[in-house]
Amino acid sequence: MNKTAIERSLKALGIVMGILFTLWAVSRSYENSVLPTVSQYGSRGNEVIAIQERLKERGLFNDDVTGYYGPITQAAVKRFQKQQGISQTGIAGPQTLKALGITIGSVPASTTQNIDLLARIISAEARGEPYVGQVAVGAVILNRIEHPSFPDTLSGVIFQKGAFTAVTDGQFNEPVSDSAYSAARDALNGWDPTGGCIYYYNPAKTSNKFIYSRPIVTVIGNHRFCT
Repeated sequence: MNKTAIERSLKALGIVMGILFTLWAVSRSYENSVLPTVSQYGSRGNEVIAIQERLKERGLFNDDVTGYYGPITQAAVKRFQKQQGISQTGIAGPQTLKALGITIGSVPASTTQNIDLLARIISAEARGEPYVGQVAVGAVILNRIEHPSFPDTLSGVIFQKGAFTAVTDGQFNEPVSDSAYSAARDALNGWDPTGGCIYYYNPAKTSNKFIYSRPIVTVIGNHRFCT
């Protein structure tokens, strides 16, 4: 192969490599992007609960708040969309959610900073609890980030006024147990022993009427976990 042919081959290889790199970069960008949240017929979860609650406040949804996006919810969404001048699809996409005043946070990445912060509140709130109970406390905090009734960041949830006694009484600043770091990692990696709970309490330490009114999903150690 002469010099000219080699140069042409190298140039062609460079073009191919450039195309491949561009495709890889685009795919990574898409993978790491936050896609618009959408609830529609058949959806379940905290976002649907928020939609039903907001519609109920407006007198557009007259059924039980179940977290299931069925035909009654779909019809209520269409009525709301008509009121707001939004295309009446019955699908609660970004525009409809914004009009309802709903914003949903996302679970933070397992960075050193997030692990340290979550471990500190786990240690303060669940020191002495079984390991699964420590993970459960971390999961509740992360579930709150994704719930429209709470702040949408980890620090926002932890430092929300009156949310955690351990923050106000100084336990949050005490040394962190080793197990709390492991529990924080497990919670951030998706382990949720509570099945989506957003509250927990120790019945021996509280008489709060609101927390006692919440449906209990599971009991782990000294804590009752509820929705």
